[in-house]
Amino acid sequence: MKKWYMIVAALVLVGISIGIFYFAVYKPSAMRLPDDVTMETAWGAPYSFDDLPPKVRLVEFIYTNCPDICPNTTMQMAKLRDRLQKAGVFGRDVEFVTITIDPVRDTKEKLQTYANTFGVTADGQGWVFLRGSEAETKKTADAFNFQYRDPGNGMMVHTSLAYLLNRDGRVIEQIGMGESRFRVDEVYEVIMDELS
Repeated sequence: MKKWYMIVAALVLVGISIGIFYFAVYKPSAMRLPDDVTMETAWGAPYSFDDLPPKVRLVEFIYTNCPDICPNTTMQMAKLRDRLQKAGVFGRDVEFVTITIDPVRDTKEKLQTYANTFGVTADGQGWVFLRGSEAETKKTADAFNFQYRDPGNGMMVHTSLAYLLNRDGRVIEQIGMGESRFRVDEVYEVIMDELS
């Protein structure tokens, strides 16, 4: 009888280990920007996810009307950008990608205003602010298992994660959004380790 308990316990441990590996390692590493999507920047330039130059990318999903977690996360990213600029890697080796999940309300002008708040005043500064069609936005969010919905009042309910991609475009880290969960020092260290 003990033998059966040992076998069942071993099978349970194997199942748990496989589940942990799948959700912690395999599933995130399969997340990436979809090749067949082209969005536009806040300044109207096309931005295709197909054949991007190899860079470490930090991807966040936001909507400009968000009262808390989105602007708090973008503020932490601005602090991180400043550190990466001092290290001489921002723009050249590292790019930030901010994608609105509310492309109907977030016009180019609203996205420009949002970007300006964080010191981004044009394309070509190492940080792109993107909007696409609703279908392109959903396809991109789905590629990261990022969930969002509008309950009807314009205040989106959404996943609270940002995504760090390696030079091959695969997710290497899921980062909590918001001032308390987005730890600039830790993200900086992961990026610098990835670049070394």
